[in-house]
Amino acid sequence: MGSYRAAALVVFAYALAPVLPATGQAPGWHYSPLPGEGDRASLGCTRGSTSTDFTCLAVRCEDDYSTGLYVYSSRPGGDAGRWEMTLDRERRQMAAQVDSGGYGARLDDPEGWLLDGLRHGSFVYLRHADDEQGAFAFLDLSGSYRSITEALQWCAPRVPPVEQIGEPGAESETAN
Repeated sequence: MGSYRAAALVVFAYALAPVLPATGQAPGWHYSPLPGEGDRASLGCTRGSTSTDFTCLAVRCEDDYSTGLYVYSSRPGGDAGRWEMTLDRERRQMAAQVDSGGYGARLDDPEGWLLDGLRHGSFVYLRHADDEQGAFAFLDLSGSYRSITEALQWCAPRVPPVEQIGEPGAESETAN
């Protein structure tokens, strides 16, 4: 590629940048770009998401190594409350409470239905229960398994100090 073509491509990319959604609310699954999150959270945003109009689900490795599920949206009334979801044709309502983290609200998923569905499912339709007249947002789960697995690798159980490999030449404490 000649230098003129490369320069034209760069100019075109910068001209197109304001039209594209911000990275954080881009449709699909990716690392969460929220401050301080790094690669410990995966963010999946619905089709048609823009930087001003978005609905996303986040799967995060918490500080205590547990898994947290969050809803993050531009909804004017906030994200707390009940959310209606249809995950691979199975419909449920889930409660979401305000959380001090960077996301809108934390979802209650005691049975693991949502986390399992996000990893292994095909699609999710979701909307806040108070928005009965509003349309459901569509979230494609393509790529969710890998994205969630990479984020949750930081939640792997830690090996207790007594099970760690000791100094070179250390003998086993039990006779096998």
